[in-house]
Amino acid sequence: MAVGASIAIIGGVIKNSKAKKAKRNAEAEAKRKQNQMARFEANRQAVINPYAGVTSLAGLAEDLSGSLSNPFANLGVATSAAEIQIEEADIALANALDTLQATGASAGGATALANAAAKSKKDVSANIEQQEAQNEKLAAQGDAQLQAQKMAEKQRVQGIQISEGGRVQNAQAQGAAFKFSAQENRDMITLDRLSGQEDQARQNIAQANSDQQAAIAGAMSGVSSAVGGKLAAGGK
Repeated sequence: MAVGASIAIIGGVIKNSKAKKAKRNAEAEAKRKQNQMARFEANRQAVINPYAGVTSLAGLAEDLSGSLSNPFANLGVATSAAEIQIEEADIALANALDTLQATGASAGGATALANAAAKSKKDVSANIEQQEAQNEKLAAQGDAQLQAQKMAEKQRVQGIQISEGGRVQNAQAQGAAFKFSAQENRDMITLDRLSGQEDQARQNIAQANSDQQAAIAGAMSGVSSAVGGKLAAGGK
């Protein structure tokens, strides 16, 4: 009985010592993992706004009204050519009258000649004015078409600049958001692993406590057996 009690006591003491050591190691491991997670969380990337760098592209939209003009505003009436033709007709008429007077022609002939000359002057001047007015009109129309084409091209270029600028900014924001999300996923995986390791360390602490209690109980049982044996021996 005494040998068995001694073995129980010694075994309990040894187990208790091992349990204490395992508990210290588990507590140190749990503390280390806790500190490791704290440091990791303290150094995690800051939350970002991926659209923080987006700027307004309104400055690319310009008021193009200053480039517009009315090409028909300064259309003139073609009179200089008509005046030249009239002067030439007047000279021709004067020469004709001089000829009639010199040859003794009647007054009726002179009147008819004057009327014909006047009509000729009107026809010539009207024709010249029509041609020059038409030329100016066509030139103004061509200028108007050119201005419209230039305006359309400016608007097209502005549209491309604004659209492309917006596309680039949106792509940059999406890229920043993707990068942030990818890093967050990695960080969470690391934190989960550290947390699992800390949980395992705490489970080891609980197991060490249980083993220590069992060792103490075994030792106490050996002590009780030894004391009981001595009492029984003394009684005999």
